[in-house]
Amino acid sequence: MQIPAIEAYDEIDSTNAEARRRAEAGEGGPVWITALTQTAGRGRRGRAWDTKTGNLAATLLFLTEMSPGDAAQVSFIAALAVADLAQACLGPDLARLKWPNDLMIHGRKASGILVESGQRPDGKLWVAVGIGVNLAHAPTDVERPATSFADYMSAPPPKPRDALEILARSFESWKQIWEREGFAPIAKAWTARAHGLGEPCVARLPNQTHRGIAEGLDLDGALRLRLDDGAVLRITAGDVFFGEG
Repeated sequence: MQIPAIEAYDEIDSTNAEARRRAEAGEGGPVWITALTQTAGRGRRGRAWDTKTGNLAATLLFLTEMSPGDAAQVSFIAALAVADLAQACLGPDLARLKWPNDLMIHGRKASGILVESGQRPDGKLWVAVGIGVNLAHAPTDVERPATSFADYMSAPPPKPRDALEILARSFESWKQIWEREGFAPIAKAWTARAHGLGEPCVARLPNQTHRGIAEGLDLDGALRLRLDDGAVLRITAGDVFFGEG
């Protein structure tokens, strides 16, 4: 299986920003863009994402004829690829996935995924899948506790480029399954590695907060939240936290 080309930089403002610039200039990839450090890395909801030397920062730019809604499912593919990387480095079962795509190790976040897209004049959609993985270092000035692969390895963690090779191969494998069979096998694989299903959680949406039991994924990747009154709320965007009252 061939993976897209990898273009590496020592420093860049943001791999997602570079992917967007290329897409808006008419490029479509597929190409992985990676950098040893980012000076303006971004996470979900406009949060800053600090990339220290030794951590992985990479973005895949590609084109698709899917609708924006269907293309957004690629965030679960990215999560599976990161989980595969974690398994290769840390062994099975240590890392779990929290909806929609956070990699958690003993309740601490070890990665971040940011998917962006835009319509081209030819009707196709460009998609940029940004992935950051705390291989060697974890930030301390963050809202939620973070960790790194190095915290659980006796040997040094993989170098970012080596980690990207593993991640890119896994990503391509899951992406081919998705394009061939749809979202169902992706949802099944994600659920097998899920953190918190069947447990109480708090879903913080842009304008409201809900408490309930996380039941699982809908066919489009939405999280089913069973509320206290028995109703089921579909969460399509927001932050979900476990272990809170």
